[in-house]
Amino acid sequence: MQRANSIVPSTRPIPISLILMAVVVVHLPLLLMKLPLKSYDTNFHIFFASHYVQHWFNPWNAKWYAGFSQTTYPPLPQQWVALVSRILGLDMAYMAVQFAAIMLLALGVYRFSRLWVSARAASFAALASVFLGSESFLVYSAGQLGTTCAAPIYLNALPFLFEWVRYGKWRSFLKASALFTAAAAAHHATLLFGSIFFAVPVLALVILDRQDDERISMAAFASRTIAIAVVVGAAIAVVLLPFWIALIHYPVTQAPIPHPSRANYILSLNWGLNYFIVPYGALILALPFIFIRGSMVVRLRPLLLGFWVAFLVGLGGTTPVGHLLLGRAFDVLTMERFSYWATLLALPFVGLLVAELVDRYRSLAVVGLTAAAAFTCALAVGWGTYRPADAQDFKVDSVAVWLNRDGHDKYRYVTLGFGNKIARLAMMTDASSVDGEWNSGRTLPELTRFGGGALTSSKYFGGPGLDALRAILMHADHYGLKWVLVRDHYYDPLLSFAGWRQVDNLEDKTITIWSKDGVPPATPVNAPQMPPRWQGLVWGILPFGSSILALLVLFIPEERRRSRRAEDSFANEETLMQGRLAS
Repeated sequence: MQRANSIVPSTRPIPISLILMAVVVVHLPLLLMKLPLKSYDTNFHIFFASHYVQHWFNPWNAKWYAGFSQTTYPPLPQQWVALVSRILGLDMAYMAVQFAAIMLLALGVYRFSRLWVSARAASFAALASVFLGSESFLVYSAGQLGTTCAAPIYLNALPFLFEWVRYGKWRSFLKASALFTAAAAAHHATLLFGSIFFAVPVLALVILDRQDDERISMAAFASRTIAIAVVVGAAIAVVLLPFWIALIHYPVTQAPIPHPSRANYILSLNWGLNYFIVPYGALILALPFIFIRGSMVVRLRPLLLGFWVAFLVGLGGTTPVGHLLLGRAFDVLTMERFSYWATLLALPFVGLLVAELVDRYRSLAVVGLTAAAAFTCALAVGWGTYRPADAQDFKVDSVAVWLNRDGHDKYRYVTLGFGNKIARLAMMTDASSVDGEWNSGRTLPELTRFGGGALTSSKYFGGPGLDALRAILMHADHYGLKWVLVRDHYYDPLLSFAGWRQVDNLEDKTITIWSKDGVPPATPVNAPQMPPRWQGLVWGILPFGSSILALLVLFIPEERRRSRRAEDSFANEETLMQGRLAS
């Protein structure tokens, strides 16, 4: 009994203010250095935001794919970048929004963890989120702004979902509904899959919860769950109405585009390092504790199940789970987001582990855990610097100037060997391209028929990529495609064979410009897909408005009495459990 009492954790949590200060110390300097600009998707998000700066109520973007609708991607993070850019400029506005998302993640992890563990353990989990490898991987290497913005909003909504279903609090109903809607406006996939990985465990916890010896009736549980599901579903349907219309009229039926996150990480050790070791970091050492403690404690089993499923799907093609659960969606989605969600689900366990280690080993544990956290964060940040997605150090200013002069922008263009710079170039020129980086915006048959990604990187997609390039060059007359801007001379023989000739060069002949005679000026080819004006108004008002509403309802004060009783109940349960472990 004496040993059991010695390991009962202290009830004093780390203040949230100190955790947020850790976010400032760790991530603010990295963002001020603009490290995310070399990630995969950062320039893509900035490109979308640059369109909202000029055309807030018109989602039709003529600069990629001979014209496409931005209603194919939830707009909230890009709209915030566009708004903040009025003050800071686009690049720094992106960093500011990403910084706000990281701050919100720490708060969301704390609130979500409080459903499962004590306040002290939850504070350790929130502090661990600051150093989370998967978060740094998405921010500094993958550049997935939508995912990193939606997940924190969703985490902050889940405690209100619990309070509504468990206790019937109408204030929590309003807050949960507003936050869920805003999360969907940031990224639809997070809400869709989060409902399985995050919300289902929370609903299961409602049934298992025995606080105050009150068991919720199944009738109350079902009615409250259905009520919030209907309200949130209706709100999301209205807020993202143009998105659903575009998805119904123009579903994603293109040939699957290969992505290394779907590889077998055992057979492809390089991708296993990139998509498993780097995002998880030292969290791998906590996996045995997660499975043992999660299986032993009844109220933690739903959380363990959510983590386990997300963990397996995040392994890509290493296991058949992803194929079995996702079906065709497995060939469309990228798997690193599932690893990200899995690590978020693991954080309450991590907080519990850290609390126990600190109570047992004191300063020795603090030193070891600090080193593990620093290593995890440094590995993910350093990996993005060591292997940047945009490793090509060149500017596209001269190319943009060339396209904007002498009527060159009357025709469309395509780049070869420009990598992620195509988004930066599109922001600087008035000319339109048949290429782009948003796969769901691809509707040209020459692109959807083949399993290649961006034309600018055709050779990296093998036969399908080069077939797509040949097809688009063959139909250059139809699209007004007169210019091919080449920075990789691998493509020169292909262009010559297809009847193109070199007409100019830039940057000391490192960039050559090819042309085809007799190509007419570009004309609209995707006009039927252009959203009507009313959709532009909905798109410009409701998604952004959902975030404002979410901010406003959060100011509604919460009742504190029941949460204190819940804290006492959890403390007693944890003390009993640890006493059993000690014996």
